Amino acid sequence: MVLSAAELGRANEAAEIAAVIVERGLGGNDPDLADRLEGFRRDRSRRAHDMRKLAAGWARTAGAGHAAQAPIEEMSIARLLSLAYPERIGKARGAPGQSSGRFLLANGRGANLDATHPLARSPFLVTAELSGTAASTRILLAAAAEEADIVAAAGGRIRDSDEIEFDKGAAALRSRRVRRLGAIVIAAAPRAAVANEEAARLLAKGLASLGVSRLPWSKAQLQLRDRVGFLRGVGGDAEGNQWPDLTDAALARTPGEWLAPFLAGKTRLAEVGADDLGAALDALLSWHLKRRLDREAPTHFEAPTGNRHAIDYQGAGAPALHIRVQELFGLRLHPSIANGRLPLTLDLLSPAHRPLQITRDLPGFWKGSWAAVKVEMKGRYPRHPWPDDPASAPPTARAKPRGT
Repeated sequence: MVLSAAELGRANEAAEIAAVIVERGLGGNDPDLADRLEGFRRDRSRRAHDMRKLAAGWARTAGAGHAAQAPIEEMSIARLLSLAYPERIGKARGAPGQSSGRFLLANGRGANLDATHPLARSPFLVTAELSGTAASTRILLAAAAEEADIVAAAGGRIRDSDEIEFDKGAAALRSRRVRRLGAIVIAAAPRAAVANEEAARLLAKGLASLGVSRLPWSKAQLQLRDRVGFLRGVGGDAEGNQWPDLTDAALARTPGEWLAPFLAGKTRLAEVGADDLGAALDALLSWHLKRRLDREAPTHFEAPTGNRHAIDYQGAGAPALHIRVQELFGLRLHPSIANGRLPLTLDLLSPAHRPLQITRDLPGFWKGSWAAVKVEMKGRYPRHPWPDDPASAPPTARAKPRGT
């Protein structure tokens, strides 16, 4: 510090700072280096006299190789101190103006001082003495600084760059122009996020961190994922084709692979649509698997009435069908998928869509407990048919006409 300051015509001031640093308690015990220097200069004790003499010798030695010159420019205590400890330049944590007493140093270390001390209100400081572990570091001696001091002191070590990150609160990418000195951000200004490949990967990763369920899946896409999950549990085919894992957990692990390629030109969740997710899912299924999916795990069951009902592949008993019992009149075989290998779990409903019975044996239900169900339901819903032989009755989705 003293040698570097001599080149700037500031050897005397730097030597006094060095004296305060090396001689414990010189000038008092306040953490503010400026206060210690004032105390040192006023001190008329023998120790202070000897240290001033020693500091003067340091200054002469440091300036021996330089022609006598007036100081080049005004230099703050903090700027001089940074010549000794450039890695200990620190910036206050928290909102500007707040007195938290917490600082982040350029070397990445955190340091603290009493929040009630005037130094705690400084936006920047340079520390000369620290105590404690990395997890709990106390500032024992420091000099307050302004941004101009730091810029002047750090010189070419300050780097300007564009940074982009995912803002979870806004579910969007945020870009900014940043001036950094090591680990600390000296200044930052927002910029428009550039929607490039890097941004797409970062957006995909950020959206996955929010939860794959936050994505705008359509009902058809959710059902497709459930259908694939159901068949994945059954296993591959004779040719060894395996179903991809489309669960939330699996998709959250690899967003850069399956989602990022379909986020071109996007920087926020609000810009992602079901069409983008559909294209991403489509890319995960081979042509062979798509054909097998439609064949073995259809989206709907066509009832004898001609009405199509979505098949539930997610809930208990999947694959399941929730349907009013009258729409199945006339069926003598139990509905199934996968070429008859997997029977559907039938959640049979009343005309008011209330549960009547759950069965995986419709013919057995017609021959067995239907008689008791018919007696109970006929009194509740007299306008709906309750035939003695439902396996031979015509299916219907309507009530009987009035007067019949």
